[in-house]
Amino acid sequence: MRISQIPQSIRQLSTHVLAIVMGVLLTASCLQVLPSQAEPAPNNVVAQKPSPAVGAIGSSSFVTAAVNRVGSAVVRIDTEKTITRPVDPIMEDPFLRRFFGDAFPQQSPTEQLRGLGSGFILDKSGIILTNAHVVDQADKVTVRLKDGRTFKGKVKGIDEVTDLAVVKINAGDDLPVAPLGSSNHVQVGDWAIAVGNPLGFDNTVTLGIVSTLKRSSAQVGISDKRLDFIQTDAAINPGNSGGPLLNAQGEVIGINTAIRADAMGIGFAIPIDKAKAIAAQLQRDGKVIHPYLGVQMVTLTPQLARQNNSDPNSAIQLPEVNGVLVMRVVPNSPAATAGIRRGDVIVQIDNKPITAAEQLQGVVEDSRLGEILQVKVQRGNQTQVLSVRTAELKDIS
Repeated sequence: MRISQIPQSIRQLSTHVLAIVMGVLLTASCLQVLPSQAEPAPNNVVAQKPSPAVGAIGSSSFVTAAVNRVGSAVVRIDTEKTITRPVDPIMEDPFLRRFFGDAFPQQSPTEQLRGLGSGFILDKSGIILTNAHVVDQADKVTVRLKDGRTFKGKVKGIDEVTDLAVVKINAGDDLPVAPLGSSNHVQVGDWAIAVGNPLGFDNTVTLGIVSTLKRSSAQVGISDKRLDFIQTDAAINPGNSGGPLLNAQGEVIGINTAIRADAMGIGFAIPIDKAKAIAAQLQRDGKVIHPYLGVQMVTLTPQLARQNNSDPNSAIQLPEVNGVLVMRVVPNSPAATAGIRRGDVIVQIDNKPITAAEQLQGVVEDSRLGEILQVKVQRGNQTQVLSVRTAELKDIS
């Protein structure tokens, strides 16, 4: 039979069958050449190393380790203060009381104010470091440990100028102690961990970095303090005050102390090296002596002086120099006694150039009580050197 005589349907079926057979044969040959997916990789294939991020976000992070190291030494501080208010004589009028009877408003001469803050234990004897504004003028101080125990706290000393205070509790001699680091070793960009009781939420931890160093209290807007803060973006809220700021190793590098109501994500802490020196004085003497001159001042630059001098309504012409402009002299202060006047520009102290208000404040703070400082001032076109004897700052207000 000729091929042309075979029906077309049979020829099509044969073609399909042949295609299927060829496909099966090709698949079988491929399976013999390619290894199975279940087989182990050849020995010469290098396994990929795990990412470093895996270790950082593992089951236990460095934050957990840091908090575990110091957490039991962080305390909550509750305070009570009684305020006596003057009684309005009208409220005590017997005639009005008889006339109005029970509807007459009652006036209480006293009011109880409660406060909340944080702190941490410095040594096993029960010495606690916190902020001065947490315990200042408090009639009752209660310290609560993380394990739930509460103790009556006694304020051993307060220094309003640096906003630091020392509180003592009697709880035996086996208390947990917070390990202290060194703020001199802190760098911008280091991890910063804040621990405390913000808004009454006990044992709260927040994480950030060190945003900047040596942020002066004048820049922060706290003109009555003498501090250079550690600035951080770790969340610090009311109730955090007095609590520790930790580094990545769980060491205290600062005391959380200040927030700005108009800022988001900005907090400030007192460097621990400064706090350690103040705490030692507070334990020993109950107070800290701060020398002062008695001037209110601002930093002056040639540009600012030119702007002032070009104003036809300016009350005074300023020398176009770098220095510190005296805005006000406190009556009966060392500066007033020495003859410093409003409008003087301080350019040197003891032959050292002075170019910023914070610098002058630091020089005075580091001087000895009663030390005579040679202050060079420029008054108009004249230059004078005045001898100023430092005195004790007793009232920062």
